[in-house]
Amino acid sequence: MAEHLGRRRGLVLGAGGVLGAAWAVGALVALETVHGFDPRDADVIVGTSAGSVLASLLAAGVSARDLLNHQRGVPLREGPLAGFSWDYERATARRPGLPDFRFLGSGSLLRSGARRMRQMPPTAVLSAFLPRGSQSLDRIRHLVEAITPMDEWSSHPNVWICAMDYDTGRRVAFGREGSPKAALAEAVMASCAIPAWFKPVRIDGRSYVDGGACSATSVDLLAGLELDEVYVVAPMVSFAMDRPDHLLTKIERRWRVQVTKRCLREVEKVRTRGTDVTVIGPGPEDLTMIGANLMDVGRRIGVLETSVRTSLDALRDPDHVGPDHLAEVG
Repeated sequence: MAEHLGRRRGLVLGAGGVLGAAWAVGALVALETVHGFDPRDADVIVGTSAGSVLASLLAAGVSARDLLNHQRGVPLREGPLAGFSWDYERATARRPGLPDFRFLGSGSLLRSGARRMRQMPPTAVLSAFLPRGSQSLDRIRHLVEAITPMDEWSSHPNVWICAMDYDTGRRVAFGREGSPKAALAEAVMASCAIPAWFKPVRIDGRSYVDGGACSATSVDLLAGLELDEVYVVAPMVSFAMDRPDHLLTKIERRWRVQVTKRCLREVEKVRTRGTDVTVIGPGPEDLTMIGANLMDVGRRIGVLETSVRTSLDALRDPDHVGPDHLAEVG
């Protein structure tokens, strides 16, 4: 612990759906065990989609160990989540409800994308074509409001929640200086609003959707902040893959390679400013447990318990997996 005293640290919690959140909790516990880093102590916390939920909880003082016990269904008697029950199996639908096929996701985004197609991530452009989602994120609102005063922001001075402006395709980091004002619960809901699955979230007259449409991690937001260390917990980033047989799973792994490459480009922007960056993502055993659908709540406990073990191994032996493994699947 002493080696961290006086060092400024950032924490990035990436997108990854229900299973990504479960995996990330295991990774956070491993991070604290191996590096002695309490994620609540990060000077800046960046959260995207599922990572935004974890960011809001950590910023409110929920420990990684309490997150683990909460996922396991162990009643908490102390801390911000004491006495708060949460049905993980019902909090997010196993399958998406029928989207509204009468409307494209965002005609404004289509027009904006036509003007600056090369500058926009493919996922941002794709989200404009997808029909409007129909599911509500009210359960996420209830969770965040249980640990944050209603209509207020986090007590943490630097928790940033990433979403995408559904009209322009631009990334917005709520909580960051110069960004639109929002209640923390609203920002987290916006960050989690997967296109074609959940309804876009209206904040101050504008619509927002899942920040993962712009970037699964948004590590680059931490460039130039003169941080000493940054830890990136990224459920959509993998340096070594499993070898699935199912077509949909193979497609997901191909896409995962592209997400990983983008993350590494973002990481390089932070490292060039002299900041040490540690990135951890699911390995082959985790991916086999995850499968193809990151919203499959039936796999949640298996993913959680696998991550508790594999994340410890990965952090204790960082040379076991790394960027070089991308050549095998890229």
